[in-house]
Amino acid sequence: MSSIEVIYNVLNSLSYVLVFYVAFITLVYISLFIIAAVKLFREKDVKPIQYDKILSSELAPPLSILVPAYNEELNIVWSVRSLLGINYKQFEIVVINDGSKDSTAQSLITEFQMVEVKSKVQWSGLGRETKPIRGIYRSLQHHNLVLVDKENGGKADALNVGINVCQYPYFASLDGDTVLDTDAFIKVMKPVMDALPGEEIVATGGSVGIANGSYVDSGHLSSENVLLSRKPLVIMQVIEYLRAFLMGRVGLSRFNILLIVSGAFGVFKKDWVIEAGGYEPGTIGEDMELIVRLHRRIREKKSKARIVYVPDPVCWTEAPETVKVLHRQRTRWHRGLFESLWKHKVMLLNPRYGRIGMIAMPYFVFVELLGPVVEVLGILTVVLGLSLQVVNTQLSLALFLVMVIYGSLLSVGAVLFEQWCVGRYNKVADLFRLFFYALSEAFWFRPLMTAWRCKGLFQAVRGKQHQWGDMVRGNVMNSKKPGA
Repeated sequence: MSSIEVIYNVLNSLSYVLVFYVAFITLVYISLFIIAAVKLFREKDVKPIQYDKILSSELAPPLSILVPAYNEELNIVWSVRSLLGINYKQFEIVVINDGSKDSTAQSLITEFQMVEVKSKVQWSGLGRETKPIRGIYRSLQHHNLVLVDKENGGKADALNVGINVCQYPYFASLDGDTVLDTDAFIKVMKPVMDALPGEEIVATGGSVGIANGSYVDSGHLSSENVLLSRKPLVIMQVIEYLRAFLMGRVGLSRFNILLIVSGAFGVFKKDWVIEAGGYEPGTIGEDMELIVRLHRRIREKKSKARIVYVPDPVCWTEAPETVKVLHRQRTRWHRGLFESLWKHKVMLLNPRYGRIGMIAMPYFVFVELLGPVVEVLGILTVVLGLSLQVVNTQLSLALFLVMVIYGSLLSVGAVLFEQWCVGRYNKVADLFRLFFYALSEAFWFRPLMTAWRCKGLFQAVRGKQHQWGDMVRGNVMNSKKPGA
């Protein structure tokens, strides 16, 4: 057999495998699209939630809010003030200063008249060791504000310290740049309050939006103040978030197979997290790793406990506005995905773990983790095959078109979902921009994401280490309302 024939056979076989793969993931995404559409359609006409009644209800459990902070002296006072004004009945705020090199701790101590607590703290019982605590402080102005000053150990270690110190049965973990909806905690705690007798909610997460360019009032962002950025890179991230939250997570949550609760904002039942061992220090995606471990614990205990996603927008985050920062973020995310899946690889296609092992884990491995690699192989196969004229031209072009088009069409569908269910972007110009950039995704943004995710996977396989690092912040949210 000649070398040309060998190449022909290899490329032809590979093209058929890729056609099957593309058909499979297209079917998966269409299925998630339909499931999400049905769920959102059913909930669209439900009577609006009376948040004031929920707030006064005795069913609203007290909540601890954990805020890990590293070199946040510029924003920490502003962030804490916004949290002190949240719309919730009973809560405490625990700021964990993770060995900051700046004046993060001193800024809080001075601003809120904090004094060191000399008495012993009632620890929650998390068995995992943490970095030493240098001091615990409580505000004389606000009895529910606590500062824990500790040696640097990373975000996961800081959260574990917060779990040890906090006193309430549910805790929320927040990123340092998270901006809240005014009713965020009521929205995300509603599934807990609505749980049926015998039903247990282990964790809840809500939709995260992009706040760049919007008007932030006293640390909160309401729907009437949401504005769409004019920067193409940010607009594409808005569309990407809409697709991930309104389609992907709604569909996965419908069958209790959601493996991600965003680190920007999530609520957890403390005793389950303690039983699971808390956050894993040294991991990149500590939020996803914890959720996978909680699912694993649920299945091993044969419990009917659930992890729930709330489609309402509950918080907003700052998106990268430069290629450099976005590149760093996406490679890190993909390393975190690999790390979480590899750590729990025993669950993959294992019937013992039910739908998590047989559906969720394969989906995240073969679609989310390996998807960019397959896309690159597909493009190389088409280009090489056509240049050597050794593959079926029609088949190759069909494969290429499907790979290029289906992502853009799903993004357009996500924009339609947003307008239909939430309607945050009401200006005609904003909607036009969203649709235009959704259709353009395949020609510039998706190739970037594919390349960076492949790089992240390569780095993960090589064992690149992760550090807590300095947080990149930009002045991307308006402090004054346009026209004011």
